[in-house]
Amino acid sequence: MQTQTKTERIDFNGWTMRIRPAVSDTPRLLLMIHGLTGDENSMWVFARRFPAEYWIVAPRAPHPANPQGFSWRPNPLSVEEAQLNQHKRPGLDALLPSAEALIKLVDEYSASVGVESGQFDAIGFSQGGAMVNVLGMLFPHRIRKMGVLAGFVPSGLDAYIKDRVLAGKHIFVAHGTQDEMVSIDRARASIELLHQAGASITYCEDEVGHKLSSNCLRALETYLTD
Repeated sequence: MQTQTKTERIDFNGWTMRIRPAVSDTPRLLLMIHGLTGDENSMWVFARRFPAEYWIVAPRAPHPANPQGFSWRPNPLSVEEAQLNQHKRPGLDALLPSAEALIKLVDEYSASVGVESGQFDAIGFSQGGAMVNVLGMLFPHRIRKMGVLAGFVPSGLDAYIKDRVLAGKHIFVAHGTQDEMVSIDRARASIELLHQAGASITYCEDEVGHKLSSNCLRALETYLTD
């Protein structure tokens, strides 16, 4: 069943973002984080059947990307360069400023609309999936559910993984076996790192490229509803 899909583009404290208010007296906040060359509109294709209890926030990343859109790291590779140089994926040092900025955004925006966000859920696609992993490991007390879609675990998180900072967390991961941007081998290695960090994983793998399959979207909807 399709839920309310009316969204609104707003400017807030220097951010551009698209939001969908909840249809609930006790809303939960869901942060949707787009990938390289995306923007505040990119993630809504996934959200049509997300629970109405979610107050959804989809911000635009702060850095321009090449040739268009935006990035969560400064001076990003172009899509073509990223595809050819998968070993040059951004690490923690490149993503940390945006991760900290997102936590501040959630705090300030949720306070402005009266939504509880001491713990909130986050999903991200590609580079946005990497950001979800960074948020979950650096701020495990803040992140409840984590959806990592065609993403990866960035380098630089070894100490957090060793400390098992994700113990008790249940994470949803989806990836395509034909993904040309983030290889399936990188995805499977990232799942092992999440396990080492203490998480339990629901994993959906399908024969698609750098996208979320319809089967995995249904699995994501179930994960967010449970």
